[in-house]
Amino acid sequence: MPLNLNQVTLRMSAGLPQQFPTDPMVQIAFSGRSNVGKSSLINSLLGRKSLARVSSAPGKTITINFYDVDKKLFLVDLPGYGFAKRRPEDKEKWSMLTDGYFTKNKNIDLLRLVVQLIDSRVGPTADDEMMLSFLSESGIPFIVVATKVDKLNATEKKKAVEIFQNHPLIPKDTPVLFYSSLKNEGKSELWSKLLSLTGLA
Repeated sequence: MPLNLNQVTLRMSAGLPQQFPTDPMVQIAFSGRSNVGKSSLINSLLGRKSLARVSSAPGKTITINFYDVDKKLFLVDLPGYGFAKRRPEDKEKWSMLTDGYFTKNKNIDLLRLVVQLIDSRVGPTADDEMMLSFLSESGIPFIVVATKVDKLNATEKKKAVEIFQNHPLIPKDTPVLFYSSLKNEGKSELWSKLLSLTGLA
């Protein structure tokens, strides 16, 4: 591992595009629905219990969190989408902030990869499909991580693998990894993929 995971800080919780850090560091963004487990996965990846705040009310926080990893890499936690009970003005703020990350991010050229998280129990929802379409149309490199795999039995996991492998919005050459934040299942494989795809390996 070329990164020192003991050197990790939450650099910024940005509510406005002008607050995004401008350090010339590679960025990996994490995208997904409000309750897909992004914070839990980031904590699992970094070997922490509560660095990324796991909200008790999905969709409550509308910020983009930048985690500084060894001053070499930003893990960027985009605000969760698809939270039905969110007020219209909050949904608008989410849209503007997330759009701002891709359109007003001064270091967008340092974005190497988007990790698109999808609940393995549910498969791609309409909201997930909108994000997958956006990433493909924008030419942004992405991989798919199916979360909460520990909640599937062997038969359910086999079915989930087939759904992800055959989904029309997930290109055949796109890596699809299955992950359990609870058991750290898939952690080494995901880190290996992240490091190789960003040139940090």
